[in-house]
Amino acid sequence: MNYNRIKAVLAEKDVTSKALAKHLDKTEQTVSRWCTNDVQPSVENLYQIAKFLDVDIRELLVSTKS
Repeated sequence: MNYNRIKAVLAEKDVTSKALAKHLDKTEQTVSRWCTNDVQPSVENLYQIAKFLDVDIRELLVSTKS
């Protein structure tokens, strides 16, 4: 199941996962695992991702409503 939309938002913003990893001082593997929904970032990391991509944090999450 997908919980986050990090990969989609990166594509929409034309930003690489490598650039995100560098900005957050995380490994590319960590960001890759977030993008594939293998693991979820902490709320703090999600906040930093939203700030870096200049989006509302809610855009990074899959809605629980249909």
